[in-house]
Amino acid sequence: MKRFEYKWVALLVTTIGSLMVAIDSTIVILGLPSMIQDLHSNLVKMTWIIIGYLLVSTILQITFGRMADMFGRVRLYNIGFIIFTAGSALCGFAQTDTQLIIFRVVQGLGGAMLGANAMAIITEVFPANQRGQAMGFNAITWGAGSVLGPVLGGLILAVASWRWIFLVNLPIGIIATLAAYLLLHDIKPNPKGEKFDIAGAIFFSIGLLGLLLGITGGIGATALTASILVPIGIGIVGMAAFIFWEQRSAYPMLDLRLFTSRTYTFSTLAATLQSLAVFAVNFLLIFYLQGVKGYSPIVSALLILPLPLATSIVGPLSGHWADRIGGKIPATIGLLLQCAALLLLVLLTPTTPYILLAVALFFLGIGGGLFWSPNTSVTMNAAPANRLGVASATLNTMRNIGTVFSFAIALAVAAASMPPKLVNEVFLGTVGHLQTAIAQDFTAAMTKAFIASAIISVAAIYSSFVRDSKPVGAKSNVTAHGGSQS
Repeated sequence: MKRFEYKWVALLVTTIGSLMVAIDSTIVILGLPSMIQDLHSNLVKMTWIIIGYLLVSTILQITFGRMADMFGRVRLYNIGFIIFTAGSALCGFAQTDTQLIIFRVVQGLGGAMLGANAMAIITEVFPANQRGQAMGFNAITWGAGSVLGPVLGGLILAVASWRWIFLVNLPIGIIATLAAYLLLHDIKPNPKGEKFDIAGAIFFSIGLLGLLLGITGGIGATALTASILVPIGIGIVGMAAFIFWEQRSAYPMLDLRLFTSRTYTFSTLAATLQSLAVFAVNFLLIFYLQGVKGYSPIVSALLILPLPLATSIVGPLSGHWADRIGGKIPATIGLLLQCAALLLLVLLTPTTPYILLAVALFFLGIGGGLFWSPNTSVTMNAAPANRLGVASATLNTMRNIGTVFSFAIALAVAAASMPPKLVNEVFLGTVGHLQTAIAQDFTAAMTKAFIASAIISVAAIYSSFVRDSKPVGAKSNVTAHGGSQS
């Protein structure tokens, strides 16, 4: 197979993997009521079907990215497809809530392998002046997939059991696994003589797990209890130990010299802040549409569609634009549009017509499409060729951290404005219109959250604007230690 043909094959296979991982992060939401009833469980435990998947796929990204740099990206990517597909099958046949949570963790393990390597494979096979376009096709799957998840989940639940939310992955996963095994191959030989940093991986996993457990455990809390402070304390100590160790390790899991590149550092920061600002919007609007406006879960999910549709249309075009003029301008414009959309959402009230929400979602989607692929392209162009796996994994990890924190913020806003039992019922879609007073309290709290998101997006705009980013030529512009020459 010729090289120019192979790059498009690699893009197709990795995009399928990215879409599966993104959709599965949110597809289970509308299926939770059926799962709780069928498996005789409760919402507190079943929420871990979502959180467990996000935690595992976040915590292990950098570990698998480093392993990919050492042992081969395609090999680890293929293993990821197998584990993800097997985890989907196990979830579909789970007999207890504990089994389902464990199998979702297995699925997240495979998702981490796929997520850590997709962008690295694309960066390796595409020349620098085509990476933006390639990233455009792949990166939109992350933004669109997470929003499409509830829609697809609702459509499946309308005609079949909740188990098919997972079993639908089997035919796609099997075909994609075979395609990855038969069609993908590593471009460069694996490095010789490098050792895997086991201590670094342990320190990082403990640190990040502690921080994320502390944040998610604090959802709805009215005081800082030991269950919140202890995990956060362990997380801080773990991350401090990780940084101390990595600075002295001969073969660090995360080469901190990546962050000596201004372009890489501020591009990664912009991605983190963008996820933190925007991801909560989806969940808050689901609460708003179901609890305040009284729509059913599936109708609420469909009303969110202007966002992913706009992202899907604009994403590839913005990637091509970034290849011509650099990623800084389109990415920054995208963030400006998203900030404007967030300010528009501040105007929502219990009686606001849908057209205002649709316009805001449309601009959020356009902004996301303008930001995702150019920002990812700039970030990966700033990484050294022998650290593409860990560079891609670090970007995804920081983006996922923003997502988890944003998810916590969304639930915290809801918990602060209505009784806990009512939060659960609205989240699950088992309650219609909220009482007028509660609906007004929630809407007021939601608008404050949108203001906070707009402020965070301003910080993302600054991060995007101050980085160095110029158009790239046909050759890669990275140096041995991650410094960008552009």
